[in-house]
Amino acid sequence: MKKLSMVVFAIATILVSHGMENLPGDEIAAGTFKKVENKAFKPGEKLIYRLTYGIFDAGEATLTVDETKKEVNGRKLWRVRGIGKTISAFEWFYKVNDRYESYMDAEGMFPWLFIRRVNEGGYKIEQDYTFFQHQNTVDNGAGKKFNVPNMVQDMISSFYYARTLDFSKAKKGDKYLVNIFLDDELYPTQIKFLGKEVIKTRTGKYRCLKFAPVVQEGRVFNSEDDLTVWITDDGNKIPIMAKANIKVGSMKMHLVDWDGLSNPMAKVEK
Repeated sequence: MKKLSMVVFAIATILVSHGMENLPGDEIAAGTFKKVENKAFKPGEKLIYRLTYGIFDAGEATLTVDETKKEVNGRKLWRVRGIGKTISAFEWFYKVNDRYESYMDAEGMFPWLFIRRVNEGGYKIEQDYTFFQHQNTVDNGAGKKFNVPNMVQDMISSFYYARTLDFSKAKKGDKYLVNIFLDDELYPTQIKFLGKEVIKTRTGKYRCLKFAPVVQEGRVFNSEDDLTVWITDDGNKIPIMAKANIKVGSMKMHLVDWDGLSNPMAKVEK
């Protein structure tokens, strides 16, 4: 079960309410945080993925970006959200109903609050993490605080932050680091650039950048062949397909529909 959840987490570095009364704010000074240039996405974007085992569609994930009136000491927040569910034909076998939600700093592209509700075949997780970014700490909502690096990401915000990274000068073998805090643990997640490739999906052919995780001892993946991710080679930098090998076989996530994109897709016309 944990390995399946971690596959989704790894794809996030590619690919879900509550009030904000307890968010920090008074201690934050204007200009404290670095502004991240973001031309890849904006509020109103919607991405829909299908999760496939073999030739069968097993689940669907919907990712959205929304405006919100919530602020932290005058800093505007966006809500980024991921909803994952099994499709009806598979619910008799293994029912999934997951929600990941992050209130993300609209300028700094880091989270202030992360909400996780997981229900996978009766296996449940409920997490409410408060990120005190100005203090480099995370409160897990259960009486524990953890020291974390600057601009640490959560499971869903990492999906969007990774899209702001500059790959324009990427060379084969280059590595990119995203620090992610999950399950009371810091994951210094690295992805390695494998080159450019044109791939075919259900919606057509696309120019893509190909990545794989950098394998670390004791982590989820044993080799770089265990997970491959293709990101559109355009201004959106959308993870359009991911293939993963897990104990129960192999699975694939692929983008099947979208709306509200900031840039044209890198589609290869016939």
